[in-house]
Amino acid sequence: MRMLHWMCGLTRGDRVRNEIIWDKVGVASVEDKMREGRLRWFGHVMRRGTDPPVRRCERLTLAEKYWREVIRHDMEQLQLIEDMTLDRKVTESTDINELAEKEPWLHSTKLVVKPDMLFGKRGKSGLVALNLDLAQVATFVKERLGKEVEMGGCKGPITTFIIEPFIPHNEEFYLNIVSERLGCSVSFSECGGIDIEENWDKVKTIFVPTGTSFTSVICAPIVATLPLEIKGVIEEFLKVIYALFQDLDFTFLEMNPFTLVEGKPYPLDMRGELDNTAAFKNLKKWGNIEFPLPFGRVMSATESFIHGLDEKTSASLKFTVLNPKGRIWTMVAGGGASVIYADTVGDLGYASELGNYAEYSGAPNEEEVLQYARVVIDCTTANPDGRKRALVIGGGIANFTDVAATFSGIIRALKEKESKLKAARVHIYVRRGGPNYQKGLAKMRSLGEEIGIPIEVYGPEETMTSICKQAIECITAAA
Repeated sequence: MRMLHWMCGLTRGDRVRNEIIWDKVGVASVEDKMREGRLRWFGHVMRRGTDPPVRRCERLTLAEKYWREVIRHDMEQLQLIEDMTLDRKVTESTDINELAEKEPWLHSTKLVVKPDMLFGKRGKSGLVALNLDLAQVATFVKERLGKEVEMGGCKGPITTFIIEPFIPHNEEFYLNIVSERLGCSVSFSECGGIDIEENWDKVKTIFVPTGTSFTSVICAPIVATLPLEIKGVIEEFLKVIYALFQDLDFTFLEMNPFTLVEGKPYPLDMRGELDNTAAFKNLKKWGNIEFPLPFGRVMSATESFIHGLDEKTSASLKFTVLNPKGRIWTMVAGGGASVIYADTVGDLGYASELGNYAEYSGAPNEEEVLQYARVVIDCTTANPDGRKRALVIGGGIANFTDVAATFSGIIRALKEKESKLKAARVHIYVRRGGPNYQKGLAKMRSLGEEIGIPIEVYGPEETMTSICKQAIECITAAA
C-alpha cells in the first residue's frame, strides 16, 4: 500500500518531539499546525510483538518554484498554458539586470513578486506586489530582502523571492488535497484567494478512500454549483491533479488560488508537501528539487555536519539540537526508539532539559558511528557549568544490527572525549538488546572502569525507557 495513504497517524512521541522543536523555533501548537496543514514529522505505529517498529515518513515542503519544476513534465496532461512555468528566484546574490538579460520576458511582461519561503498569509502581510514592471520589482525586493518578519509566532529574515508573470483574472478557485490515514480529503471552493479563511463555509470537502478511483460521481458534490460552461474543465482538472498527487507521492497540495486563462486552469499560488521516503522511486520525476528548512529554522554547524553524513550513507543519521543548555542528551538506535525516548523524557516533566533529538539506524558502519558520536558528545559537554549531565545511549532490541559493532564507534568517541566528559560531569546510561549485545554491553562496562566515568549498562532485561528515569534522577540529585 502506498505510504501516503496510511502515514498520517500522529504518534504521541512525534507530538512531544514536534512541540519541543516548535517551541524552540517559536511556532504554533501541534493542533494549530495540523489544522493548517503544515509540514511536520508523522509516524504510524505497526504493533507486532513487544517491541513495535515505528514506520515514519518525512513530509517535506518545497519552495513554490520547485512545485512548478515538479509538474513541468505533466504540462500537456494538466492542460496548463506554458507561461505557468515562467518564474525566477531572487536572493541576495541575484543581479536583477543580469537576470533580465537572460530572461527577456521580465522586460515585456507585467510582473508579480512575493517571498518564496515556507510561510503563508503573504498577501495579507503586504508581501505580495502585483502588476509591476521590472524596476518596481527591484525596488520592492531591495526594501524587503533580509528584513525580519514574524509569521505565526515564528521570526526570520526574508531571503528568497519569486518573480512571475502577472495574470489578470476575475475568478479565484481554491483546491486542497490532504493525505489521511484511510484515504485523501479533497476540498474545493469557488471563493478562493486571500480571504479563503473568512469564506471557509463555502469550502466543500469529499473523502476518497484508499484504492478508490476519483470518478465524476465522487467529484460531483464539490463541483455541483459551478456554471456549466466551466464545470467540465474544472472537474477534469481536479481529476488530473488528484492523479498527479498520487503519482508523485504528495502528502499535501494546495492551490490558492487557481483561475482560468483562455479556458485553461492556471495556478496562481501553490504549496505542498512530498513524502521524502518515496524519493527512491521518484528521482527522475522530482528532478533537482530542494527541501528548504521551515521558516525561522536555521541549521547549526553540528546539524549541518550530521545532515551531510546522512546524505552520503545508506544508513540513517539524524540530529537536531533542541536546547543547547539542556542536561539530558540522547544517542538512540532506531527511529521508533528515538521517538519513545524523547517522549518519555517529556512525559516525566523534563522536556525543557532535553538537549537534542538523535537517531541512528540502518546499520551505519563504525566510522560513521564514530563521527556521529563525536558530534553528540561535543554538544553534550559544551560549556560545563558544574552541574551533572546525562547521556542516554539507548535503543530497542535489534533484529539484525550487530550491537557490538555499532558500540565500537561510540566507545572510540567516548575515549577521545574523556576529558570533556569529566569536565562536564556526564553520567552515561546504556540500554540495548539484539545480536551480539552481550559483547557490546561488556565493552561498555569495561570502558567505564577504564576512563573513570560513571556508566550504567543494561540489556533487554530492563524496560527500554528505564534509563530515562535514571538520567533525570542524576541531574536532579544534589551535587
